[in-house]
Amino acid sequence: MQSLSPAIGPKLVLPARNSHCDHLMFGSVLQSLRPKLNQRICKKLRILAENESPTTAIDFSDPDWKSNYQKDFETRFNIPHLTDVFEDADSYPSTFCLRMRTPVTEDFADGYPSDEKWHGYINNNDRVLLKVINYSSPTSAGAECIDPDCTWVEQWVHRAGPREKIYFEPEDVKAAVVTCGGLCPGLNDVIRQVDEVRSLPFSCLFLGHITSIVITLEIYGVKKIVGIPFGYRGFSEKELAEIPLSRKVVQNVHLSGGSLLGVSRGGPNVSEIVDSMEERGINMLFVLGGNGTHAGANAIHNECCKRRLKVAVVGVPKTIDNDILLMDKTFGFDTAVEEAQRAINSAYIEAHSAYHGIGVVKLMGRSSGFIAMHASLASGQIDICLIPEVPFHLHGPHSVLNHLKYLLETKGSAVVCVAEGAGQNFLQKTNAKDASGNIVLGDIGVHIQLETKKYFKEIGVPADVKFIDPTYMIRACRANASDGILCAVLGQNAVHGAFAGYSGITVGICNTHYVYLPIPEVISYPRVVDPNSRMWHRCLTSTGQPDFL
Repeated sequence: MQSLSPAIGPKLVLPARNSHCDHLMFGSVLQSLRPKLNQRICKKLRILAENESPTTAIDFSDPDWKSNYQKDFETRFNIPHLTDVFEDADSYPSTFCLRMRTPVTEDFADGYPSDEKWHGYINNNDRVLLKVINYSSPTSAGAECIDPDCTWVEQWVHRAGPREKIYFEPEDVKAAVVTCGGLCPGLNDVIRQVDEVRSLPFSCLFLGHITSIVITLEIYGVKKIVGIPFGYRGFSEKELAEIPLSRKVVQNVHLSGGSLLGVSRGGPNVSEIVDSMEERGINMLFVLGGNGTHAGANAIHNECCKRRLKVAVVGVPKTIDNDILLMDKTFGFDTAVEEAQRAINSAYIEAHSAYHGIGVVKLMGRSSGFIAMHASLASGQIDICLIPEVPFHLHGPHSVLNHLKYLLETKGSAVVCVAEGAGQNFLQKTNAKDASGNIVLGDIGVHIQLETKKYFKEIGVPADVKFIDPTYMIRACRANASDGILCAVLGQNAVHGAFAGYSGITVGICNTHYVYLPIPEVISYPRVVDPNSRMWHRCLTSTGQPDFL
């Protein structure tokens, strides 16, 4: 297959983090660090180049570093294809054509008849530019630089969409859809679009994806479409029978929340999953989930290659936290931000109506604060926004509690929005993990509520503190219009990618266009909020909060 050139470079964000565990304490503190800025920038560039390049570190003193860099990423971002394993794999004229809507039959084995050629296909050489800002300096807000001079390097990724040639005959396809992890608005919408290749689109986030996948599969002419219940677990537990999917089954599923197939964490090992796929005759697998789920999908792809199985494994990123690398956003995020407004408005009313009222709202975001940041900015009612990427002090002269005291003195009430992963250093750590291997977090929302009550009691100031946690209400709601569209298109493009012969890929939206990306490049670490980004600066402008350090 065509390789990607020029390729995408590692995302060197300044200020940046060298792993998902190390969040820099920049934000507006940047001004006080300017004397050592150049030294720190060069150091971070070296660290990031070493950590994010799986082959060799970038030596910027080498005059050929740019070309070497491009060659390395040409290899990394060349998406896997069936012909990598089966060099003589046959291709067929695509059965996907929107000039005709009638079901595919043997009469159309060579494609749909048409008076003229349909120009709705994507060329394999089409590329999408990932980054559009040419930063002139590493000190520019939100700068993402490859070298200390911020040299401009075009970063291209594969454009998603239907291809003129396909590598599976629809009548031989048995497609399976599996949803893993937690609930997220839009799951059913995606599943529905996958099936439309036979019919047409589900809507909550999981439901929307399911619908999209099913409908698109039916358009291609696929007759055998199944759902694997309760995540990867459904491959191993005999009492969990696969669920037949069709347009009739999924046509209204997008009108509700949750997942038609159910979700779960954990499951059997990779070998057992592939054994089950072989027994069932599954040769297309669509996996909906976050970083952990995608890691599993990539392992399944590798095992299929090892066994020389002609199977396409395609991921659809599902994470309400919006923490998957290289993508503008993931489905469920817009809905989460919109639904969070209800909780924030309720907290505002409670706080505003009480004498010295304080409302605390905890939102989703284990390692990234995108929901809290965007929800705070959208509401205009938040006085303090706390996210995992920006450290803060609860007590002391430059602390959250001291600022709350100032807010009560000046405006009589206050509202705090905190991401669930923020301030974990204040809580007792445990070794407990969930089924996906994630560390079980302490409840920072409850902690802030208790510490706030204790603080104001100690200083003799009355305070009425209310705490709201809308997490499970948001997760289970139906997708909004924006997420509904995103779910539908992601599901459709997942099917297009599978029929085009790609495997071990995920589909996402980059720079407003839909693209295919190799799974390893999007799961190396979680995407987090850059404390020196313009969006975080906008949030700080909205809340008016100081640095709590």
